[in-house]
Amino acid sequence: MSTRNKIILAVLAPAGITIAAALGWIGYQASLPAQDMSAFKFQCYEESHLAEAGRNEEYPGMVWVPGGTFTMGAEGTYFEEGPAHEESVAGFWMARHEVTNAEFAEFVEDTGYKTLAERGIENPNGPPLPGSAVFTPHVSNEQINPFASWWSFMEGASWLEPKGPGSDIEGLENHPVVHIAFEDAQAYAQWKGHALPTEAQFEFAAQSSQMRSEDGTYLSNTWQGLFPLQHYPMDGFIGTAPVECFGANKYGLYDLIGNVWEWTQSPYFLNHSFPDQEKYPQGYDPNQPGEPVAVIKGGSYLCAPNYCMRYRPEARQAQSKGLGTSHIGFRTTINP
Repeated sequence: MSTRNKIILAVLAPAGITIAAALGWIGYQASLPAQDMSAFKFQCYEESHLAEAGRNEEYPGMVWVPGGTFTMGAEGTYFEEGPAHEESVAGFWMARHEVTNAEFAEFVEDTGYKTLAERGIENPNGPPLPGSAVFTPHVSNEQINPFASWWSFMEGASWLEPKGPGSDIEGLENHPVVHIAFEDAQAYAQWKGHALPTEAQFEFAAQSSQMRSEDGTYLSNTWQGLFPLQHYPMDGFIGTAPVECFGANKYGLYDLIGNVWEWTQSPYFLNHSFPDQEKYPQGYDPNQPGEPVAVIKGGSYLCAPNYCMRYRPEARQAQSKGLGTSHIGFRTTINP
């Protein structure tokens, strides 16, 4: 188990934030009722629209992404994104949007599947512990402790109870399913006869996806303000947004940037030129030594300019395969 998972599972005494941070968070929450939500320039599609959208005779709900050669990775932003290099992908089908709660519920109803969060994740202090990591900013007069200050392992949290026991997904049917571990995403993809995208497929498909347009219009669901102290939801959302709320990219794909991080099938390595990839078939992250790790892509509603800044096609992070969170989902592909 990774050090990060152990930290979460230990449920450290809430490492709060400074007085200024507390005031910022309180100011953020207090400002919400005054927000004129009608002023936000976004459009979400109704369930009836989603049912009809993206239909094709062969693969309903999927979009064809023609193959090609592109520059994968980037230089000068984050070390793990380099080196930039030429990569080619064959054409493939990709789901228009992230798997939704409604879609995942169909899978569960058909198969009786229980997610890792429901069954219980590895616990260094005892038997498997049902639950998942939930974004819960703490407010206190203590210094900020990165990661621990805004993440808590919450017993009982799962895709059905995304904020913990007593919460539910009523009204969130068209939101992306979250608290999904790697094996859960794989199980769903196999049930569909699909696959998870490779890192290269995801990045190729996301090339034309953006956080904002040149005129300032929000094109994805991210964090506006000083994370984690203040959030001014100028894109219209505090947490996840329903799928297809923002415009599609050039391929007709939605939310490849922002909303939720998305699993890929690719093992994570420190960068694209990591020399010992064959030694670590389950991936390698020096911050989580010995832990199977996969690449997640696209950023989430928690990515802000001062923190994360991974709402870009080239961005990538390592995620332990043995833990889901409240900001990680997935979509599927079909490889002809």
